[in-house]
Amino acid sequence: MSLLSIKPRSAADARLGSTVERFARRVEAMPPGICPVVAQAALLHAGAAQTCGKCVPCRDGLPRLAAMADEIAVCEAGGDALERCRALAEMIRDTSDCAIGYEAAAAFLDALDQFADEFAAHIEQRRCADGVGQSVPCETMCPAHVDAPGYIALVAEGRYADAVNMVRKDNPFPTACAFVCEHPCEERCRRTLIDAPVNIRGIKRFAVDAAPADTVATPPRSVDTARTVAIIGGGPSGLTCAYFLALMGHRVTVFEARDQLGGMMRYGIPAYRFPRERLDEDIRGILGAGTITIRCGERVDAVRMREIADTYHAVYVAIGAQKGKTLDMPGSDAEGVMSAVDMLGRIGDGDYPDFTGKDVVVVGGGNVAMDCARTAVRAGAKSVSVAYRRRKEDMTALPTEVEAAIAEGVEMMVLMAPSSIEVDDLGYCRALICQPQHIGPVKRGRPAPVAADKPPVRMPADVVLIAVGQDIDAAPFEECGMATTWGRFDVDEHLHAADGPGNVFVGGDCQTGPATVIKAIAAGKVAARNIDTYLGYNHKIACEAEAPDPRPNDRVPYGRVELIERPARERRGDFEDVECGMSLEEVRQECGRCLRCDHFGAGATEGGRQQYE
Repeated sequence: MSLLSIKPRSAADARLGSTVERFARRVEAMPPGICPVVAQAALLHAGAAQTCGKCVPCRDGLPRLAAMADEIAVCEAGGDALERCRALAEMIRDTSDCAIGYEAAAAFLDALDQFADEFAAHIEQRRCADGVGQSVPCETMCPAHVDAPGYIALVAEGRYADAVNMVRKDNPFPTACAFVCEHPCEERCRRTLIDAPVNIRGIKRFAVDAAPADTVATPPRSVDTARTVAIIGGGPSGLTCAYFLALMGHRVTVFEARDQLGGMMRYGIPAYRFPRERLDEDIRGILGAGTITIRCGERVDAVRMREIADTYHAVYVAIGAQKGKTLDMPGSDAEGVMSAVDMLGRIGDGDYPDFTGKDVVVVGGGNVAMDCARTAVRAGAKSVSVAYRRRKEDMTALPTEVEAAIAEGVEMMVLMAPSSIEVDDLGYCRALICQPQHIGPVKRGRPAPVAADKPPVRMPADVVLIAVGQDIDAAPFEECGMATTWGRFDVDEHLHAADGPGNVFVGGDCQTGPATVIKAIAAGKVAARNIDTYLGYNHKIACEAEAPDPRPNDRVPYGRVELIERPARERRGDFEDVECGMSLEEVRQECGRCLRCDHFGAGATEGGRQQYE
């Protein structure tokens, strides 16, 4: 009788884990600008390498399909290549024994549809549809295209004011983005190939702490053009547009419906995440850029909009999305039920709620829901729960925000779909009734919840905060002839309004739907450039700071320096800044991890591969 053994079947398998991790990091750091056809061919080769060899479709079909994709990628495929690829992929998908084969084929079939123009261009025109030009990953992924390697290098040399200036060349809110940006610049950081993405936001935070934005001089203003521009909305998009237009020499007037500037940065983000005094630093820096007139407390209706469009040479509408959505269910009009957006808006004007001794339930799973839950904790609530109809891992909130809320005592009640609100005889909310869910098939990229065969769950609630999204108040502008689709303004690719007065541009959340601060800033930057062109100019924004010459890469793997928060037992009792910045030692180490992709490996700017011949 043979004996069993604890020895691994393959010595290589025992060591393969580190190889898989390195491969995963390479996929995670896929450079922006890479040819989609090349990427699909590479994925097919990876799938072929995984085959067990049992079934013919996977064993023989995947290598053949990968070879056919290679021919297309190098622009050597014949006219019937796509038909042959599709037929082979469908056969592999439909006849493979396991997911190694059929999932690889299914992914390729999806790619044939998703990148149809790219595949066709490789065959018919013998080139990439959009060209191949791998750019600096962090700069490309940032919606405002901020020169991250440049300001990181300046921080490394202790030139903090220059670093702020370099950020402000493309983004006049360096402090805001140092505190609340979701840092898309880190998503494809090439440092991931070695260890982990550089903590770019943390480095920016160190720079603005060392050199506050209102102490750093703005670039010199261009000659006065006598052109007037009205900006409707004093949030991140509107103020960004105002900043750049003022530097270009135009005369800007900002109309803001609320009493203070800042938009959702003031009226939607709690002070513990972004202290108001730090927001004011950015705003003071912006208002010092040129001729900017501020008119707060002035709401623009249809009549006023027509007057503004007739009076000013150009108009930029950036009203954001500041109306909270509601839930259509029994009891939603009870006392104690309120919109999360409305509550955070009142806090922006200093009107803090008092939830002492109350049970609070927040409905939603995004960042606004976490903001509400953590605010309720600080407002003295006896208990705070979040009711979310999907799983915790499906929440759209940043994972760090979810974990911070849990640390502060917030209970995550997942797979709970609100169905009604229990109301007492006096009309006050007493509980949120939820129908338990179980997770089902993936729809539109996320697993969809399905009602579970379980009894309803009663969650005691004196206060229910609805945080399920935001709407746009577009009605006054629709009366002026400006077209909308699903409540969002229609524009062309240059942000020029599709209908209505011909001198109107639109951008930010009111055009895209609720998004991030950095996307709103990017829209304001684009609008300013295009309005300048519309007015007949071509101004360039100067930046006196220059990035230092790059040093040789430090290729030694390091752990990523993460920003930590104050202890939960301490921070949950106040609205002070919860986040602790890096030390000088930490920021120097983190800056040293930057690979200076603006110099090393920037194919699009340094003469690298541009196109297949």
